[in-house]
Amino acid sequence: MSSEKYIGLDVHQATISIAVVDSQGKVVMESIPETKASTILEFFAGLRGSLFVTFEEGTWAAWLYDLLKPHVTEALVCNPRKLPLLKQGNKSDKIDARKLAERLTFPPPRRRRKLASIPPRSAEERRRRKEQPNGVPENLLAKMRPP
Repeated sequence: MSSEKYIGLDVHQATISIAVVDSQGKVVMESIPETKASTILEFFAGLRGSLFVTFEEGTWAAWLYDLLKPHVTEALVCNPRKLPLLKQGNKSDKIDARKLAERLTFPPPRRRRKLASIPPRSAEERRRRKEQPNGVPENLLAKMRPP
């Protein structure tokens, strides 16, 4: 039996809906912890095996990616605008998390296509963007300022 676990996260400011699915697509665990680093890491520390996690791009995506990447086998950030599966049927945080986790059970090449993966911004890129408003380098900004 495979020890792979596929985890879908529906992230919000106060809480995260988590669905954990095994390699056969059966939901083995669901949880709603608070959106706090220590709580999230505690949850993931309790899981064994190869962990594959996905969540939608949004306000918390870069922070969550940086937090989870060292603790999981693979982390995918997906583009919600390219995910018709989340727009179909009943809508709730629990259902969205489950749909994301189930979609991860596809083989890797198809998994990435189905989740419409987008690369998350790294901490370095976020820092660079803060230093360069609107992506314009400081030396060009200095030339554009009036004397």
